[in-house]
Amino acid sequence: MELSKESIEEIDKEIEEESMRKVEAALFVAGRFMSVQELVALTDVNPILLKKVLEDLSDRYREKGLEIVHKNSMWKMDVSQQYVWMVNRLAGGNSEFSKAEQETLAIIAYKQPIKQSVIVKIRGNKSYDHIKKFVELGLVNKKKMGHTSELSLNETFFEYFSLGGEEEGLFGIREKDENTEKNEEKKEMSGES
Repeated sequence: MELSKESIEEIDKEIEEESMRKVEAALFVAGRFMSVQELVALTDVNPILLKKVLEDLSDRYREKGLEIVHKNSMWKMDVSQQYVWMVNRLAGGNSEFSKAEQETLAIIAYKQPIKQSVIVKIRGNKSYDHIKKFVELGLVNKKKMGHTSELSLNETFFEYFSLGGEEEGLFGIREKDENTEKNEEKKEMSGES
């Protein structure tokens, strides 16, 4: 039995669609950035096809409630930026971190780099457990310094909370210089958008 050109195209299309479903499911369940190597190992999708599948998924999720995020050769399915506020509000009820853990992490984020001994003085002995959890999750770097350790945020922290990296400031907002602000004011006054 000979395969026609149409039959081969149908088979290729089915393989591509199945590959897309596998990759979509992997990204959805992972909830974190994954490398191409991880996705290939998990889904058994050919690396060349995987690149096309990831681009197609990115297009498919454009202007949706979810999006495919590509950063430093890593891929992740996440909530679209325009809906992060809503998800954060929903997450406020049953948070992954206790209120005490959130407060400890907030101090580390705000004061970084900060000595662990200072955190313990501010937050008490329970903060040792909090810090251990943050280090295990890869959110915080812990570097030995004499009798204590220095704590700072790991890049994973920014990815985990969908924030801009350190180069953009803690909350992903670039500082505007005075000229940018003046130009925006002029546009508003002249009715331009």
